[in-house]
Formats: sequence, C-alpha cells, structure tokens
Amino acid sequence: MTTLPRPSTDLSAAEARRIVLRAQGFLGAPDRRSGVRGVLRHLGAVQLDTISVLARSHELIPYARLGAVGRAAVEDAYWKSGAEPPRAFEYWSHAACLLPIEEWPHFAFRRRAYRSRPHWNHELPDGAYDQVVKQLRTRGPLTATDLGGAKRTSEWWDWSGAKVAVERALMHGEVVCVERRGWKRVYDLAERAIPKSLLHDELDDAECLRRLVRLAGRALGVGTRADLADYHRLKGEQVDAVIADSGLVPVSVEGWSKPAWADPEALATPPRGRHRTTLLSPFDSLVWERARTERIFGFTHRLEAYVPKQKRVHGYFAMPVLAGGRLVGRVDPAREGRTLVAKQITLDGPRAVPAVAQALVEAAGWVDCTDVRVERVDAPELRGPLTAELSRALA
Repeated sequence: MTTLPRPSTDLSAAEARRIVLRAQGFLGAPDRRSGVRGVLRHLGAVQLDTISVLARSHELIPYARLGAVGRAAVEDAYWKSGAEPPRAFEYWSHAACLLPIEEWPHFAFRRRAYRSRPHWNHELPDGAYDQVVKQLRTRGPLTATDLGGAKRTSEWWDWSGAKVAVERALMHGEVVCVERRGWKRVYDLAERAIPKSLLHDELDDAECLRRLVRLAGRALGVGTRADLADYHRLKGEQVDAVIADSGLVPVSVEGWSKPAWADPEALATPPRGRHRTTLLSPFDSLVWERARTERIFGFTHRLEAYVPKQKRVHGYFAMPVLAGGRLVGRVDPAREGRTLVAKQITLDGPRAVPAVAQALVEAAGWVDCTDVRVERVDAPELRGPLTAELSRALA
C-alpha cells in the first residue's frame, strides 16, 4: 500500500474554488497580450467537437476567458496558415484536442502505445497505410477527401480505407494535423510539419507523464489523483508513478474525501481580482469532468446533445453560466438570423438574473446578433425580471 505524504497546506472549499478559477483563467485580469495562443498554452489542451450552436467549442474556450475576441483571430491562433510554423497539433488528450506544438515530444508515450496496440475499431485494408503515406509524401498536405474519401457510406462511423489509414498514421505520429480547411482535417507528414527541434520520441514514458501531470496540475490549480489523470486521460497508476517528482504539492481540501495536489505557484499568492461572467461550453476544461464540477461548484451538469429529445432536462447544448465564481444557471442557445435564442433557461434563484442577462447579451454581440429572445424559463416567476434585465442591457 502506497503511503501518501502529509498535506503541506489545508485549503477551505472556497479557497480551492478560487484557486481553480484563477488557474483556469476566470479570476483576475485576463492576459490579453498573449491572447488565444496564451490560453491554449496555459490550459495545455482545448477540446474539439463538431457541435456548433452558438459557436464551436474551441472558439467558446478563449471567448469565455478573454471576452469578445475576434473569431478569425481564434482560428489564426490555433492552426497553421501558409508558410508560418504550426502553433498547435491535434491529438488524443482529454478527448480529441488541440495541443500546443511545444508539447509534441511529451506525447511520445501515447504514440508508442498506439503503435503497439493490436486491436482497433476499424479494419485497415491491406496496403492502405503505405498508400496514404505515399500520397502525402508526393502530393503534400491533403484532407481525407483528397486521399480518397472520408466515408464509405453516409453513416458517420463508416470510414473509408483511406480515412482509417490516415487516422491510424496520425495516432502513430507519422502523420499530423496542424491545419483545417472548412472544418476538415488537413493531414501532413510529421517530418515535414513538426519543427525539427521538436520532432523526436526521445523522452521516456516517465518524463512524458511527469510533464503532463505537472501541466494538468498547473491548469487545474488543485486536483485529486482522478482529476489529474482525467485531464490528459492518463491511468491512475501512471499518475501515481510520477506524482512525487511532478513538482505538485500535497494539500487537503475541505469537503474533499480524496487526497489532493496543488500547483505550488497557485498557493504562493492568494487569488484576487474580478470574476468573469460568461457562458461556458460543456467541453470547457473548467467543467468537462462531472464529478469534479459537482465537488467544486455543487453543480450537476450533463451534456444532453446525445440524449433523446424527450428525455432532455436542460436542452440540447445547455451551457453553464459562470458568475461571481459560481455556476448560477444554464442556457440552451440557438441562433435565428441575428437573434440569439435562449430556448431554455434555468436560473439558480433571483440573484442569477442579472448575470444570466449579462452573459446572454455579451454572447449575442460576439456572434453578431443584435437581439436576444427568451423562449422558456424553468422558473416562470423569473421570466419577467429576466426579460426586463435583457431589455435594459440591449437598449
């Protein structure tokens, strides 16, 4: 049985929550000079998803922290354009994520694991892998369509042989995606796309894992073993193997039943500053892990996009509302022309009304909407105060 070190610091639940908010970029002045790239570097991973209601999730992440940053600037900050060196690459982390290009060497452990993996969900046709690599070598960066088609049928899961091959080459690290065209991945040979100084798998598993656990601790501020493992989808025993050498320090947190570790820099100065009021993507790293969100905020949230419509409680893409360092409600948004439609709103009492109105109006302006329409409020008695607040904010 492993003996855990004694906690160096005891944190109250409120102190831990403020540390988490500052670490995630929601407390204190945002670093506007480093912009979207700074957000990506600091978080270490920005999750990608195909759903686009208000905007795609990778756009919502920097918006939530920086405010109404230009959407073109978001794309430019993430993906390679022309002769410029790549800023990020796509790989499996917490899920399919954008990762800072500097972290390529630290995912060598995962590339090695995929190369030795005997079973895959999709069958790889004979010769398809070599053919895809040959096409990329001779023709340059290509989409799956360019390589021979992404799908065999209209079913989303029914990949073509070329798509299976190029995705496997991506997981192996022979191929990389550092660019998108119209939301399609553009594949290229890693040897051509990754800067030479980063293009190696020299780091052993322990060094890779130490780095990722340290990055997770920095991005989370404070977290349990499960929190640290979940951030880049490591195994618990992988965290155990490196936690003592990660630079994180053991702490205890009021109300947490499990041991925790914190970023020492997060403990060095008390979190202070202005709290951000904003809508959050369900895929935001502040809330992407349900058990942690419940533990820190007392807020239970579930993405219902894949739940049958008749069984949804809060809506297709219900977005938590952050205000004053707490999660105070949910909004299920849609867009009709230049109107942001709040199809369903859940409010945590009357005090949440001004914050939800502020979050809606700011989000509307960001996506070039000039009006906000509310369709349903779960607490009918709050509909009047909310619409009045929206009218004042839009006037």
